[in-house]
Amino acid sequence: MNTPEIIPQRIAQLRLQMKKAGVQACYFSGTDPHQSEYMPTHWQARSYISGFTGSAGLVVVTHEKAALWTDSRYFLQAGQQLQNTGIELMKQRVTGTPEPAEWLNNSLKEGDTVGTDFACLSVLQYNQLSKALAAGGLTLKDTSDLLSADWEERPPLPNNPIFEHDLQYAGTKRTDKISAILNFVKTNGANATLITALDDLAWTFNLRGTDVDFNPVFVGFAFLSEKEKVLFVDSKKMDSELAAKLQEDQIQLKAYTEFYSFLSQLSPETIIMIDSARTNQASIAAIPPTIQLVEQTSAPTLLKAQKSTFEIIHLRETMKKDGAAMVKLLHWLNQNVGQTNLTEYDVVEKLEYFRAQQDGFQGNSFYPIVGLNANGAIVHRSVSKETAAEINQDGMLLFDSGGQYLGGTTDITRTIALSSPSAQQKRDFTLVLKGMIGLSMAQFPAGALGSNLDAYARMHLWKNGLNYGHGTGHGIGYFLNVHEGPMSIRQEYNEQTIKPGMVLSNEPGLYREGEYGIRIENVIVCTEKEETPFGRFLAFETLTLCPIDLKLIDTQLMTKEEIDWLNQYHQKVYKKLAPLLEADELEFLKQQTQEIH
Repeated sequence: MNTPEIIPQRIAQLRLQMKKAGVQACYFSGTDPHQSEYMPTHWQARSYISGFTGSAGLVVVTHEKAALWTDSRYFLQAGQQLQNTGIELMKQRVTGTPEPAEWLNNSLKEGDTVGTDFACLSVLQYNQLSKALAAGGLTLKDTSDLLSADWEERPPLPNNPIFEHDLQYAGTKRTDKISAILNFVKTNGANATLITALDDLAWTFNLRGTDVDFNPVFVGFAFLSEKEKVLFVDSKKMDSELAAKLQEDQIQLKAYTEFYSFLSQLSPETIIMIDSARTNQASIAAIPPTIQLVEQTSAPTLLKAQKSTFEIIHLRETMKKDGAAMVKLLHWLNQNVGQTNLTEYDVVEKLEYFRAQQDGFQGNSFYPIVGLNANGAIVHRSVSKETAAEINQDGMLLFDSGGQYLGGTTDITRTIALSSPSAQQKRDFTLVLKGMIGLSMAQFPAGALGSNLDAYARMHLWKNGLNYGHGTGHGIGYFLNVHEGPMSIRQEYNEQTIKPGMVLSNEPGLYREGEYGIRIENVIVCTEKEETPFGRFLAFETLTLCPIDLKLIDTQLMTKEEIDWLNQYHQKVYKKLAPLLEADELEFLKQQTQEIH
């Protein structure tokens, strides 16, 4: 268990291991050998050494001090969890905050060594970090995992069964996916590639697992070439029937632990395409130096980002199921708030309960975020039974959740009024809504970047001196990770253009610390719009089906075009969800989707 009291003891033990390894600092990248955002507990070293449980961040420990870097989603959470640990919070992308390498260069002396686990450091991170440290006369060294000696209750690597994502949902055979990957590899001047990201692996082989909470993936690696197609997984994870199917498809099965030794024995004529952001440095260290490497974004990452027509059809059906579950939750809240004792944790449980009634539901796509009033300003709050606030008829409630279904992955946020909202609350909510609608209605030229589109969601907030610290949109997998690259819609530059078939979130927000948080999130898919003499233009189709709280809208701040969009959206929500609801739920939905003027 992570408690503030035990963290200094763990850091003290780590410092003893650092002395044995001959390093003056230890760098924890915050990820695993697959560069995962969410990972099995076996690799949650950042949480173990710091007590911080957020999904993003890194830790650096020297013999005298320690620091944790994380982004604005987790400033409040990290501030609370790092109290009394002796670890300083470093707020990423805030003016005056040094980068980790800069901090290390200022903390150590020339000739010192920084230790890290190359298996948990991407090639890109390694190149950037080693270069930045070298500027200060520091060296980066592979120490493997320095926690193993003292982490007595460390969970083992997961050994959960792997199962097939049936073709009736997957839509494309794994042999066809592998052929498409190898064609991409050949086009880029290589004859082989590594698949190291777990969601890439699951998509390529039409397989799923439960090794990571909320993400239907399994621990493994793959090597693909025209001559060899090898999947590295623990044999205990796969039954004989599934193993036989893979072998019929000319896929060899090898132990997960054989991956690095396999790489060390590759023949000299091998030209490997690697993704420097998704491949770990230990893999590169294992490959003979005579073998040529070609750097390119992972083929499965690019291919799976653009959902097929088949997948989008299934996703539309999945959104109906998820929307019905959400309306049942909203109706339940409407019936029970102020009538019975309710807490934020009850909402967490009810969200899963209503989704579990839907056909094809496989579990949550992430741990639900539920925040009442001031708790809503904690962007990625993780509520427990013990920390849950009691919900009464006062203020606003924000809840962000999603489901994993055989036919797709969902992610939705709604903010509702539990009492008569203040003028400021209505104004704030409406400005956020205008941004969400603005991005929903955006039409843009093919080749546009996510950073080009981000301003659609922020412009009304900016006009009023307001903003939010997180991105506006992230890619979403298809019965895969709820956060999927390579695309995003955010202020920071991302070279990946937004293309037809890409499924993303649309989630502007506004957070007043100590008061309340507002976020409205739908899932959108990029579509072809029109071709004119000025070029090819794209747009978005909104897939999420769930009403938006009319009580929180100040219609005086909205344009006729925005009101028309909202009325049409609510008409669609009512029409699509009506067949899935009981009579009292349908009457409730009718009220929630009435036209506004």
